[in-house]
Amino acid sequence: MKARAFWVEQAGQGIIRDEQLSAPGPGEVLVRMRYSGISRGTESLVFHDRVPRSQHASMRCPHQAGDFSLPVKYGYIAVGEIEAGHGPIGQTVFCLHPHQTRFVVPASEVVSLPDGFPLERAVLTANLETALNGVWDGQVKPGHKVSVIGAGVVGLLVGWVLRQEGCTDLELVDLDPAREEVAGKLGLKLALPGEAQSDRDLIFHASGSPAGLSSALSLCANEATVVELSWYGDKAVTLPLGEAFHSRRLTIRSSQVGQVAPSHRAQWSHRRRLQRVLELLANHPELDALVDEESPFEDLPQTMARLATDGAGVLCHRVRY
Repeated sequence: MKARAFWVEQAGQGIIRDEQLSAPGPGEVLVRMRYSGISRGTESLVFHDRVPRSQHASMRCPHQAGDFSLPVKYGYIAVGEIEAGHGPIGQTVFCLHPHQTRFVVPASEVVSLPDGFPLERAVLTANLETALNGVWDGQVKPGHKVSVIGAGVVGLLVGWVLRQEGCTDLELVDLDPAREEVAGKLGLKLALPGEAQSDRDLIFHASGSPAGLSSALSLCANEATVVELSWYGDKAVTLPLGEAFHSRRLTIRSSQVGQVAPSHRAQWSHRRRLQRVLELLANHPELDALVDEESPFEDLPQTMARLATDGAGVLCHRVRY
C-alpha cells in the first residue's frame, strides 16, 4: 500500500513524499485520514528549524519520522476512519499522527469518536487538551480574578474552559480588536491591552510573544501566578524580573501538555484527559468558530509556508484529505 506524507525538507520548505505502507499486523489498524489540523505555533518552529537541540528528544511526537535537524515528518492532529485491521471498519477515530493520507498504528493509539461526532471539529482536540491541562495547572480558586492574554486558538480555548468551569471574573486580552467577534461566540469579553484590568490573581499567557508575558506580569496582584502556555523554541526571552517582581512574590509557572497537570495526575491518565476533551468537543458547536481556514492536503507545502511565515489573523487551519 502507498501513502502520501508531508515532510519539512529544509528550513522554510515542505514537500509531499510517497511512502510505502505495510499491511496492519496483529493489534494494528490502517487509518485513512479525513482531516488533520495545523498546530501553528509549534509547527511553525519546526518548519523554520527552530527547535533547540536540547529539546529534540522531548519534542518528538508519536509516529514522527526523521528528526528536528531536518528532514522531519511532524504533526499530531489526525482525524480519520479505520479501513482495515484490528478494529471496526469505518469507525472514525482521533490519533496523534503527522500529516499523511493513510497510516498504520497500534489500535491502542486511536480513540474512537462517538456516532455523529462532527469530524471537522475534531481538529481542535490537541489545542483543547493543551488548554484544559493549562487550566488544571492554574488551580483556579473560587473568587479568583483571572485574565487570559492572547486570543489565539489556545488562549480562546483556555478562556472557554474557564467559563465552563464557572470562572466569573474573567477577561481575555489581545492586541487585535477583530478577535472580539469570535470571543463573543465563546461567551468571552475581550479587552485591548490599554483597557485590561490589573490586580489579577491568576493570568494565563498564550500570546506567543515575550511582550505579552511582560504584560501579564504588569497585571498581577500581590502573590499572583502567571501560567505560561507559550513555547518560544530557540528564541531568548527577556522579562522585567526586577522592579516589583520579588516584592510582590509573583510566580511564573510553565504548562506543557506532555504531562498531566500535577493536580490531576493521580486520577487522570493521558487517555482519560483526551476522552474528556472529545466529550467537550462533541457537545459544543460554538467551538466551530475557531476553525476559520481549510485547504486540501496537496497544497500543504504552500499552506505551511504561508502560515509559518505570516499567519496573522488565522486561528485554526484544517487540512482536508
